[in-house]
Amino acid sequence: MTFVTMPKSGTLALNEESRRLAGRGRTVYRFGFGESPFPPPRHVQKALRKSTFRKDYTTVAGLPELRARIADFHSEADGYAINAEQVLVAPGSKPLLLNCMQAFEHAEVYLPAPAYVSYANMAKLARHPLIRIQTSYTDRWRITPEALEAAIARHSQPGREKVLALNYPGNPDGLTYSRAELQALAATLRRHDVWALSDEIYALLHHQGRHVSLASIYPERTLVSTGLSKWCGAGGWRLGALILPASAPAELRDALIGLGSEVYSCAPTPVQVAALAAYQLDKRTHRFLRAQRQILSGIGGAVHRALLAAGVKAHAAEGGFYLLCDFSGYADSLRKRDIQGDTALCARLLAETGVALLPGSKFGLPAEALTARLAYVDFDGAAALSSQRAKEGILPHAEKMLTGIAALDSWLN
Repeated sequence: MTFVTMPKSGTLALNEESRRLAGRGRTVYRFGFGESPFPPPRHVQKALRKSTFRKDYTTVAGLPELRARIADFHSEADGYAINAEQVLVAPGSKPLLLNCMQAFEHAEVYLPAPAYVSYANMAKLARHPLIRIQTSYTDRWRITPEALEAAIARHSQPGREKVLALNYPGNPDGLTYSRAELQALAATLRRHDVWALSDEIYALLHHQGRHVSLASIYPERTLVSTGLSKWCGAGGWRLGALILPASAPAELRDALIGLGSEVYSCAPTPVQVAALAAYQLDKRTHRFLRAQRQILSGIGGAVHRALLAAGVKAHAAEGGFYLLCDFSGYADSLRKRDIQGDTALCARLLAETGVALLPGSKFGLPAEALTARLAYVDFDGAAALSSQRAKEGILPHAEKMLTGIAALDSWLN
């Protein structure tokens, strides 16, 4: 018998291993799993409790009133007009992204390296050829129009749609794109009629609140994925949304609805009802977002400075809660310890220090580049929010993580 070869998601596997070690009494510095540390706002939690009686299926696309609410919310947040018919709701953004790839019968998927761990496997499940576009530390891990142009010239085949998956602020690097960078990239996308899957799940956690949606620049072929997991602290609730172009072919929407009907039927109805309370850009939401941004920026900055002091290269995060660590400066000393790739590096770090990092090769980077993703969310988000409201210092909440960086520093040096 032959089965599909599909490894478990690297992030989920590392999270389970970290929990296992912690359960055995080991001190684990949990930098490996990117789960929001913040609880959902209280009024959103209350809305979920009040909606538990809802057991009915909704339409596959989601509750009409929720789709309208999401359209209004993102029209205001992202600065371009969206209507409810453009919005699809699902149990998380992952099935939406996968279905976007599956909706194309013949396509080639272009993927920056690094990129979120699941995109490559989604392309594999959709049976599309995958083209990796390597980026570099010098280019801030950003894909350039020149690199995309070269990849299309080298790999594009007649009769195939071209799909670029893009995620910013980025997982695994915490970096984003400026408006000028997106405009330059959009010119290449437009020239080659590329479909852009713009994963903007961390958009509302841009540390300065200045996210620019690609759909506002390249509206004709940009599909935006978003959801509650990151900005609302509700990852386990599984509520994702997809925003289609206003001019998207009816066949594309029909394909996505058809796939959704066979894969997930609908998002959980109680969560959809609770999401009505979340998707309101009122004073409560603005306060909640502003507090998260300030906390993540402050703690991320402290962790970044500690990494630099330890001799680890990393760009300061601009959004979300990740840093991409570059250990190449230690290549010679690591080789003497029989460590020649990022997987061996992360395995030894976890075993010998309790520091849990995810290898950069999981995100498409070469193993010999010696990179690893660090998620700086190993703190009590509710306590940090309380400190922020009381105008107390937030850096004490980073203490455990800074202790982890000190252990990393000691091990490296």
